[in-house]
Amino acid sequence: MFWRKKSPRLKILVGMSGGVDSSVSAALLMRQGYDVCGGFIKNWSDTKDLWTGECAWQADRRDAIRVAAKLDIPLRTFDFEKEYRSRVLDRMFQEYQQGLTPNPDVLCNEEIKFGLFFEAAIALGFDAVATGHYAQTKIDQREVAHLYKGKDPGKDQSYFLHRLSQSVLTKTIFPIGDLTKKRVRVLAKAWSLPTAEKPDSQGICFIGKLDFHEFLRKRIKERPGEIVTADGKVLGRHDGLDAYTIGQRQGIGVSRDRQAWYVAAKDRELNRLIIVPRRDDPLLFSAEARLSRLHLIAHTKATVPKAVDVAIRYHQKPERAKIAFESDMCSIRFRRPIWALAPGQSAVFYHGNECLGGGEIMEKLEAGVFLAKNEKAE
Repeated sequence: MFWRKKSPRLKILVGMSGGVDSSVSAALLMRQGYDVCGGFIKNWSDTKDLWTGECAWQADRRDAIRVAAKLDIPLRTFDFEKEYRSRVLDRMFQEYQQGLTPNPDVLCNEEIKFGLFFEAAIALGFDAVATGHYAQTKIDQREVAHLYKGKDPGKDQSYFLHRLSQSVLTKTIFPIGDLTKKRVRVLAKAWSLPTAEKPDSQGICFIGKLDFHEFLRKRIKERPGEIVTADGKVLGRHDGLDAYTIGQRQGIGVSRDRQAWYVAAKDRELNRLIIVPRRDDPLLFSAEARLSRLHLIAHTKATVPKAVDVAIRYHQKPERAKIAFESDMCSIRFRRPIWALAPGQSAVFYHGNECLGGGEIMEKLEAGVFLAKNEKAE
């Protein structure tokens, strides 16, 4: 990688969130002799911290300032709240309104952290950006950047980074990608960083302590309909299909003979939420899906292996699948039916530890239909 060359005064802008991962990332680069500057991104200012009563970003920025002072590096603040609302939040609401299940972390990385923040860094004369993500990159002999999983399997974040472009990856460093979280904590304590004992952040920044259902209702109007079984029996009412996702068990609002129910499908035409009584119900399984918004990191359609491992959600074990490209879309057929495929989710491709890219699930084919089709073909 270009930053491995003997040019120790390369200027690096480190995204510092006020957490331990980004703090250690900045400290590592400092110790390697780079010219380091911290960059705090302000995306959201509405959420209040229950303990301090202040907007959470202010406390996070204060922690980033303390770490920067400890390391004796400057810290810049980048206010992208307006752009975050339009590029991430508005789009997220639009997709939920369409009955999809979007991933705001994927959107934020693509549009903000490795979009606006990266562009600002280059415009300011920095040679590269660095973040505290658990992922790794390598540049091959053709100067093509490849993205790999982080060393710590429990913290790997390559799933959220699968849409990064070559122009970004060739100028991006993940200093802790080859470390475990435990090792990061040890280094933070050894270097007396102010964030060494700070807990990991949980949840989505713009929701805070709100129930997600309640949060959606702030922007999406209620559209009541029926909650029905697979054979059409009405068991209850919902206030809008947007607030439910495939595979959901909690918060459905149906209680019948102490039975656990799962969301299996959304009938948008009839505005019906279809539920099933068992986790292993065939309606919850899909063997084939079509993807849109395709993005390949270091390969072309011709060089991607015909069979890859596909993860349909963060920390889900990737499953083997065959890929068939169709213009700007593709279809994936899993080796075995997959539980709770949800349109809108990111399907991310892997070949071993390398993240090849991915796409957004448009539609799925239920396992029963897939199996019947294959039986007929045989």
